[in-house]
Amino acid sequence: MSVKSGNREAWEGFWREAPGEQGAVFWDAEPALTAGAHLALFEPHLADHGLPMVDLGCGNGTQTRFLADRFPQVIGADISAAALDHARHADPAGQATYRLLDAVGKGAVETLHAELGDANVYMRGVLHQAGPEDRQPLVDGIAALVGERGRAFLVELSEDAKPVLLGLAQSAEGPPPKLAPVFRHGIAPGEVADDAIPGYLNAAGLTVLASGALPLTTTEHRPDGTRIELPSRWLVAGRAM
Repeated sequence: MSVKSGNREAWEGFWREAPGEQGAVFWDAEPALTAGAHLALFEPHLADHGLPMVDLGCGNGTQTRFLADRFPQVIGADISAAALDHARHADPAGQATYRLLDAVGKGAVETLHAELGDANVYMRGVLHQAGPEDRQPLVDGIAALVGERGRAFLVELSEDAKPVLLGLAQSAEGPPPKLAPVFRHGIAPGEVADDAIPGYLNAAGLTVLASGALPLTTTEHRPDGTRIELPSRWLVAGRAM
């Protein structure tokens, strides 16, 4: 989710070509296995359930719609207009609202915070897609959205995910069908050290309130039929009370 134009264009190309049906994208697992599992970890730490919920890096909005069933106001935000087209098409009832947002851009985030006030933020697998120079500004943007009362839930691939992804990419049969388009569009996850993420949060003025390990579930399966899961870590952060 880097602001670099090449990265933005890669995401636009990916989402323009992506099928519209749920589950067609590698990470678009059903909410019961993703946002549902995450909410069980996140909700006990929310200081105010009534705050707006921002699904940052919402993609085609599968998790956004799940969140919209559980919170009074949910905003799906993404850097890709094509992704938001998918999200809006899949949400004809308008359960959530959708916003084109470069969360690395300070002005855009401050504008959204001025509209919403403090918000809770859900972000899954975005930080490792940002360029190294954009990671701290991205987390600073999360802190701006959270404000004083909100909480942020982040889940990112752990260091242990690298050999799993390399194994999938370099298999004799080639990468799995749903992963191949990611590589074809040049969307390769960057390496973010597990211990770097708390540092980004602390530098942004946020305190880690809880953390742990939880596999990131995908929609793809191995030849033996087992679902592919990627090692990941989750964190809940907010202002120290």
